[in-house]
Amino acid sequence: MAMNYNTKDEVDGGPPCAPGGTAKNRRPDNTAFKQQRLPAWQPILTAGTVLPTFFIIGLIFIPIGIGIFVTSNNIREIEIDYTGTDPASPCNKCLSPNVTPCICTINFTLEQSFEGNVFMYYGLSNFYQNHRRYVKSRDDSQLNGDPSALLNPSKECEPYRRNEDKPIAPCGAIANSMFNDTLDLFLVGNESDPTPIPLKKKGIAWWTDKNVKFRNPPGADIPLEERFKGTTKPVNWVKPVYMLDPDEDNSGFINEDFIVWMRTAALPTFRKLYRLIERKNDLHPTLPAGRYYLNITYNYPVHSFDGRKRMILSTISWMGGKNPFLGIAYIAIGSISFLLGVVLLVINHKYRNSSNTADITI
Repeated sequence: MAMNYNTKDEVDGGPPCAPGGTAKNRRPDNTAFKQQRLPAWQPILTAGTVLPTFFIIGLIFIPIGIGIFVTSNNIREIEIDYTGTDPASPCNKCLSPNVTPCICTINFTLEQSFEGNVFMYYGLSNFYQNHRRYVKSRDDSQLNGDPSALLNPSKECEPYRRNEDKPIAPCGAIANSMFNDTLDLFLVGNESDPTPIPLKKKGIAWWTDKNVKFRNPPGADIPLEERFKGTTKPVNWVKPVYMLDPDEDNSGFINEDFIVWMRTAALPTFRKLYRLIERKNDLHPTLPAGRYYLNITYNYPVHSFDGRKRMILSTISWMGGKNPFLGIAYIAIGSISFLLGVVLLVINHKYRNSSNTADITI
């Protein structure tokens, strides 16, 4: 049946209700919110309020930026690239798959002493840990020591879920691609024998990761190898997870090198903490200026995806590691704000005088 269209119905909000029915009121409730009567504050932008704001931002940001920039520049840092793509590099021989294991040595010199605790990092380039499938390829329940997940890993770990008809522990692409180069540092003094620099391998992981997110399967009185019985190592690993370290408190899923690797990086060029060099004596620098050499057991292949590997030695400050960008950003924003304030002040002064002259003329 056809319906008649009435423009009056549209204006009134619809046809009238049937006799005896309840009228529908489409008017919003008479409240301050729905009737838009809430109190509001709208600033009136004048030269007297805008100009001081620009100058204050500039005067605050510029000194802060200078302080951050100077602090960042005071941080000692040195990077050693040991990828070996250069034919003259001592590690060039390690690019051949036939040389296993491959050990190479790189000599370098510290021009300035490193004071305080020194952090040793390994760095990778062109390695996309932020790929969606890569990031999801893990089983957090298994890493937390759940016995059922240990023997039946999540399907997110495919194709690194099972191998040789046994569940992989730890499963997934992240664990399978764990960094496994070995780095040793030596000081070359006047003596004939170089001095090894003690490298601390504990205390490099976040406390929450070490004590909350990562746990070995239950059974404190049972040997670690028995707790991982029925599982197999990841495809690319040389040894199983319970043999990562002779110290049982740093082996299995709670191995700190493993924990650091499992915290994926957001960018394709990144660094991860490898070792800590603690200061032993306040009267002497942690790493005195002089000649050193880095002994590398070259295991981790990066040539196939045009990656690069490097070792970084760095001190830290109250703001963390070396990062001049933050100081430069503060200085730039402060300078732009101060310059805008000067320009607006000149414009205001010019046109205000012109307006006063016009009023006098009239």
